[in-house]
Amino acid sequence: MEFKNDKMGDYYVVSIAGRLDAMTSGELEKQCDIWLSQGEHDIVLDMGNLEYISSAGLRSILSSAKKLKKKGGDLYLCGLEGLVAEVLKMSGFAAIFQIFETREQAING
Repeated sequence: MEFKNDKMGDYYVVSIAGRLDAMTSGELEKQCDIWLSQGEHDIVLDMGNLEYISSAGLRSILSSAKKLKKKGGDLYLCGLEGLVAEVLKMSGFAAIFQIFETREQAING
């Protein structure tokens, strides 16, 4: 799994590429801790290049969102496509998270 980070106004935009599964989900949580320690509270997770997500990946997204909420921030999802979009819909995450088509829409709300 690869991360690419951008700062867009008050938002920290993180693009994820590859697979978010049992082998890589811990890395997302570690990165979230780092971003929080750097003062980032509103994170846009761009999942447009994510090929696969497992239940472990879903848990890491939920855990990261809870950490951000405790600090007064939020986690926004965007760029969902194909299997990843379907998994988030079937898991009920589409009802829990604010999901946008693009990072620009996520930032502009």
